[in-house]
Amino acid sequence: MRCPSASTIVLLVNADNPNARADAPEIKAAADALGQRLEVLTASTDGDLQAAFATMVERRAGALVVKPDPFFIARCERIAALAARHAIPAIYSLRACADVGGLVSYGTTFVDLYQQVGTYTGKVVKGAKPADLPVQQGVKFELVINLKTAKALGVEVPFRLLQNADDVIE
Repeated sequence: MRCPSASTIVLLVNADNPNARADAPEIKAAADALGQRLEVLTASTDGDLQAAFATMVERRAGALVVKPDPFFIARCERIAALAARHAIPAIYSLRACADVGGLVSYGTTFVDLYQQVGTYTGKVVKGAKPADLPVQQGVKFELVINLKTAKALGVEVPFRLLQNADDVIE
């Protein structure tokens, strides 16, 4: 899904998170490839969040990418409401954000992560040393599209993307 009117994309990160800007270069490269400008804004308090949205409006942000972070996950409903109020299409890493009105979520499922935790726990209980176990990332990702939000924002979701979605909220 692409927002043709989005010449500026905002990446919202928590400045207090040491990994906040880790993948910004890849996101910037993707934006550049689409002929769009990426702007990184930070928020680590509720006041910062309000200020970030004021900046997005002032700079006419056409789309928002919310970086995975516990601070943002805890404020998922608030962020989705602010994005809707200011008509900014946003993508999140957690399904719950699409469930509460976010446009799109794409990320690992908690079920997959919990299964991995269970597998690791079993290995440790059987005597494996945690330091010897490989670090793993989630392997199952879920794409959720909120069509109700898309219609409210005037965003047309391509049929092919809808076909590939794990869930479509109507």
